[in-house]
Amino acid sequence: MTLVGSYVALSKPLVAALPVFLLAWLRFGIAAVAMAGWLKKPSSELPLDQRTKGLLFLESFLGNFLFSICMLFGVSMTSAVSAGVILAAIPAVSALMSWYFLNERMGLRIWLSIACAAIGIALLSLARHPLDALSASLLPSEGEVNNAMIGNLLVFGAVVCEAAYIVIGKRLTANISPKRIASIINLFGFLLMTPAGIYYALSFDFGAMHGSSWLLLLFYALAASVWTVWLWMTGLKTIPAAKAGIFSVMLPISAAVVGIVFLGEDFTLMQAIAFAIALLGLLLATAPSKKPVLS
Repeated sequence: MTLVGSYVALSKPLVAALPVFLLAWLRFGIAAVAMAGWLKKPSSELPLDQRTKGLLFLESFLGNFLFSICMLFGVSMTSAVSAGVILAAIPAVSALMSWYFLNERMGLRIWLSIACAAIGIALLSLARHPLDALSASLLPSEGEVNNAMIGNLLVFGAVVCEAAYIVIGKRLTANISPKRIASIINLFGFLLMTPAGIYYALSFDFGAMHGSSWLLLLFYALAASVWTVWLWMTGLKTIPAAKAGIFSVMLPISAAVVGIVFLGEDFTLMQAIAFAIALLGLLLATAPSKKPVLS
């Protein structure tokens, strides 16, 4: 999540230089080449059954494709601050879905950490951290409409997609290696984005892109589709999905830190308070219990 926030903040030049759907398509394409060797089934894994194949497709469809669509159109119909506050619900929604679908039991400390994460993300949004500038750059001028309620619902749809990504990922890691999960869901993402990607690629002037933009695109593709997914799935093998959702608080925190350190953003008192509350939530979630938890 820290890496996600970092590349989100650093990819602002890419969002300005490339149409969003073309950027997503190139991201999946580059990552597909990088992870081609990860697609092969290890000898220790069982063949994929239809249910597992369906979960892999849902993981990509909800977490990669539909999440991007809901965010793109949702933010175009509501304010960036409102979107950021709604996104603060990711830890709570993922916890509820983990309880319902995975039968995970959560104690008071986990619920307190979820509350801290939500408050921290909301305060960061109200402080207009670097993600606001990124969100503003995603807004197509012709897409600005007054129906904020629909926009808010779409952003909340993105929250549900992200929570489903966490829960489904937990199920998948029980039977498939993190590397293979990353490569398969990336391949599905590439196929889903191909129609829109080709449409925008036919009219885009690739020769106008500078060499630095291509290097940034390479970093973005590897970070977004390879490194972060592998790290996330590897972590999900050993911790509950509800606890994993709390770590989504590191996305806006790391984006804000990159903006402050590298992009010259101002550091405000509200951001400092938000950082402290959000990190308190992580401390509550990850500190060892005094008493052993019985399963």
